[in-house]
Amino acid sequence: MAQQSTKEQWRDPAHVQEFFTERAGDWDARFPDDGPAYDAAVADLGLRRGDAVLDAGCGTGRALPALRAAVGPRGVVLGADLTPAMLDAAVRAGRHHDGQLLLADVTTLPLRDGSVDAVFAAGLVSHLADLVAGLRELARVVRPGGRLALFHPVGRAALAARHGRQVTPDDERAEPNLRPLLARGGWHLDSYADEDTRFLVLASRTDRPEPHAAALG
Repeated sequence: MAQQSTKEQWRDPAHVQEFFTERAGDWDARFPDDGPAYDAAVADLGLRRGDAVLDAGCGTGRALPALRAAVGPRGVVLGADLTPAMLDAAVRAGRHHDGQLLLADVTTLPLRDGSVDAVFAAGLVSHLADLVAGLRELARVVRPGGRLALFHPVGRAALAARHGRQVTPDDERAEPNLRPLLARGGWHLDSYADEDTRFLVLASRTDRPEPHAAALG
């Protein structure tokens, strides 16, 4: 029960916001060596010059410089996060120059249907209260055939060990579990990598997902 309670806690937006608010000031200093992993994951997303891309749950905006470099000056880069303190940290780091920052819950994005070409999401999966609904919302704002990257700079086993846990079979990020969840959310899993040095899932948008009643734009 304790493990289940902890899992539910991490999916509670109020708890997530409180957790990251307390740590926003030194978040980048905690993980100073993650930059190359972010750069490589953005490269694997296959963005083109002029594309529009959303960093969903952008935090302090660590992916924004690489996303801007990939889409070029005529591209559109958006970074959405639930926690104002994390966006403030992104501004202090100067990353607001690389993309427009949005204070928003990624489950109810203030974007039009099909308005971006791709979504980059680092560490997002474990913080979605309803993973399928969240994936559907991401699919809603992506054009048909657009791409999704679910990323973390370390793999599942390394991340679990960091928190004093072990990977369990019911982990939603395990490929057998994640593949059907992606499909229900409107995505086709194209590639899956779970290594010590990174977790990266690439998917492409398939059929149009069900409309999201709370969507804006």
